[in-house]
Amino acid sequence: MRILGVDPGLRRTGFGVIDVQGAKLSYVASGTIVVPTDVTLPLRLKVILDNLRQIVEDTKPDVAALEIVFMNTNPASTLLLGQARGAALCALADRDLAVHEYTALQIKKSVVGAGRAAKEQVQMMVQRLLRLDGIPAPDSADALACAICHAHIAPLTEKLSQMNYQTRTSRGRSRVRAGRLLG
Repeated sequence: MRILGVDPGLRRTGFGVIDVQGAKLSYVASGTIVVPTDVTLPLRLKVILDNLRQIVEDTKPDVAALEIVFMNTNPASTLLLGQARGAALCALADRDLAVHEYTALQIKKSVVGAGRAAKEQVQMMVQRLLRLDGIPAPDSADALACAICHAHIAPLTEKLSQMNYQTRTSRGRSRVRAGRLLG
């Protein structure tokens, strides 16, 4: 499975692509989309949209993982970040990718083991987990961490989903059999 992780931002949007085979994680690509600040908001969002579309075309991921944005102390900043995130979601949806969303706490806990980890800790663990020669840039590291989080969580989510389906199916059969016995 190839996973594209995205760390959306209106000034800098990080992306990271990894391959997953069983428990083995392999680095494919990463980088930062630097959005010009001297153009209008619609053009800034278009930069994110166009670049992510191209990254999807170039790397051909199977799924995408994106960080969920929460309200911070500045509502205007949160709104702008949400718009950058919306541009990223549109680019991924436009390429028919399934998008999985994770909170910053989930991502940090999955990668570092602590939900309140510092950015430097995330960068160091991403470097170790992907066996990189150097420490990735902060935005790239966050995007790679998002992809790693999905790689860790997806197998468990799939198993729980299968178990839930089997439980519902077996309950349905029991009711049918009981109904036939009583009827």
